[in-house]
Amino acid sequence: MAPESSDGLASCGCKGIRRCLLCEGFEEKAQVDASESKLVHHFLYNPESELAVCKDAEAVTFPFPGVLVWEDFISVEEEMELISSMDQDMWNQSQSGRRKQDFGPKVNFKKKKVRVGAFSGLPALSQNLVLRMQQDPRLADFQPVEQCNLDYHPQRGSAIDPHLDDSWLWGERLVTLNMLSDTTLTMSLEQGLPGLGLAGEVRVSVRLPRRALVVLHGEARHRWKHAIHREDIRARRVCSTYRELSAEFLTGGQRAELGAQLLGTALSFQGAPV
Repeated sequence: MAPESSDGLASCGCKGIRRCLLCEGFEEKAQVDASESKLVHHFLYNPESELAVCKDAEAVTFPFPGVLVWEDFISVEEEMELISSMDQDMWNQSQSGRRKQDFGPKVNFKKKKVRVGAFSGLPALSQNLVLRMQQDPRLADFQPVEQCNLDYHPQRGSAIDPHLDDSWLWGERLVTLNMLSDTTLTMSLEQGLPGLGLAGEVRVSVRLPRRALVVLHGEARHRWKHAIHREDIRARRVCSTYRELSAEFLTGGQRAELGAQLLGTALSFQGAPV
């Protein structure tokens, strides 16, 4: 792990197998391309047709539902205000060259334990954003209980590995606001699509313009892993991801009382990073 620094660029929080340019440089280890010799089929998501269109020679397309890209969700002025507010709070070092700010309950996913802890709600500036989200029929009942801000920078080699978000605590929709630069969200299915004759990994690139909102639900949320690759961070990028509660924590669920407490705190919009 690289030594700490006050500039936000010369320190890292990598653990285990995760890497960034800072710890690689500090330990003088060469970058290894884990995807070499792997068969990968590349597709590009078309938000108008909701189709994945092949980027290579194969003339294959297939439906790719479960992704909503809402361009120009915020204005330039709103973006500047949001970033200025975030930068007044402390950014904590995270894995793979990222920095983060958390607004949410304290969770132990392995033991399936949740407690309010120091959680005081989502930040005040998110209130109008959530109201705007709810104007879309697909997000009309969206009530976020957690917000995670992530800061990416090319000098840190920032990235996030392919993963599926937890489904025990977090609900059906993942909502992310992309700020400061364009990037690409890479969706992947390691087992391929045998029904289409696609053996090996299948990747679908979802272009995320600056100031766009992206929503993942359905198979895009629960079946396809999502990632931001290092090569797709060309300038500073900040995103805010909002998560809702699963059915277990909503009315009629086994932990509805705790869920109501968490939502009441979250939607007070009086929060500071925890």
